[in-house]
Amino acid sequence: MIEQSKPNTKRLHMITWGCQMNVYDSGRMADVLAPLGYAPSDSAETADMVILNTCHIRDKAAEKVFSELGRLRLMKEARRLAGDRMILAVAGCVAQAEGAEILARAPYVDIVLGPQTYHRLPEMIAQASRAAGAVIDTDFPAEEKFDFLPDAVAPQGLTAFLTIQEGCDKFCSFCVVPYTRGAESSRSQVAVLAEARRLVAQGTQEITLLGQNVNAWHGIDEHGVPSSLGRLARALARIPGLTRIRYTTSHPRDMDADLIAAHAEVPELMPFLHLPVQSGSDRILAAMNRRHTGAEYRDLVARLRQVRPDLALSSDFIVGHPGETEQDFEDTLALVRDIGFASAFSFKYSPRPGTPAAGSPGQVDEATKDRRLQTLQALLREQQTAFNVAKQGQVVPVLFTNPGRRAGQIGGRTPWLQPVHVQGPETLIGHIVPVFISLAHPNSLTGTLVEEHACV
Repeated sequence: MIEQSKPNTKRLHMITWGCQMNVYDSGRMADVLAPLGYAPSDSAETADMVILNTCHIRDKAAEKVFSELGRLRLMKEARRLAGDRMILAVAGCVAQAEGAEILARAPYVDIVLGPQTYHRLPEMIAQASRAAGAVIDTDFPAEEKFDFLPDAVAPQGLTAFLTIQEGCDKFCSFCVVPYTRGAESSRSQVAVLAEARRLVAQGTQEITLLGQNVNAWHGIDEHGVPSSLGRLARALARIPGLTRIRYTTSHPRDMDADLIAAHAEVPELMPFLHLPVQSGSDRILAAMNRRHTGAEYRDLVARLRQVRPDLALSSDFIVGHPGETEQDFEDTLALVRDIGFASAFSFKYSPRPGTPAAGSPGQVDEATKDRRLQTLQALLREQQTAFNVAKQGQVVPVLFTNPGRRAGQIGGRTPWLQPVHVQGPETLIGHIVPVFISLAHPNSLTGTLVEEHACV
């Protein structure tokens, strides 16, 4: 039995890489450790525990982790010489995929834990304190980790992330998620709504629902019946004080009719959707095991825009997947021109160990991948700038969330996730206020307060 009473405050430093889900996981790890007396610290050098929460999606992810561990080793040794101890932990997807390698190359690491086991951190810390060697826990436990997390959550602010789904069953050829996060798993609707209410009670107005494949969510509702993301959005919208709902990341195969209808029926569901397509070539989409075609993606977008004409789209693209020809790449450019994206993330293909594409024939050379990526990104930047410019002269509702960088400036976001800066009083933070957009920049907007709403 682990003592849960709060001892003298210990310092916890988190270093987080990767997606919004990792940001959420880092927050929940801090929640798990709070009853043990760990309080967040901005400094690794004086921390009693340092956790690296890692991501394995991008190239050279593991080497970045080992580089950071080398830096932390010196701090850990300095603490030891001063008579103190630093517990060093590696969490997340790199830990899941390369736990044994971490302990072999960095034996000074005390704890290695996968994304599904951080609810066991108190036990791991106790084991690491008693044992001479490291503790490693990268299982996919049978129990649902969310059932073991504390109800209390640290306030996230006006905007917050809320994980509702983990894992993926799609097995795209380039992706490590099924191997590091496991099979698709959905939290119950009751648990999601309860956490959302706690966040709103702490002042959150905008919640982004998270999942590796978030629109595959099918949590059990209060009647024991599997729900859907569309139904969940409608239930969340009934929480007083929750004014904005977003979700990411989606898969085209799981965008069902009910979710599309929710975009028309739920005003709190923001008109911005991240819907990765990865390629515009049917041949490459098949090689990627995406399970949809370019035409099906175009049709899905048309259906979404029919019910929500102001919907803005974001996407993911990979260039240079094994076997990609110039015609395949041209097909991707054609899809981008046909759809029009408000923003996008684009990357060169990089082999991830253990994935099917890593050993596929037809690997594309780096120079070709570089050229294609630059061409694609130029087109995507052009579309993003055009989308922002189209907002000039419009009045849009902005949720103000923070002071700006300049004196007298405040910042917030439009329903389409665009950053906006205006000159205005900080009393407007926490309010949705109409703003006249006077100037568009490549990555943000500048506006002025509509006069009758200038003071709150």
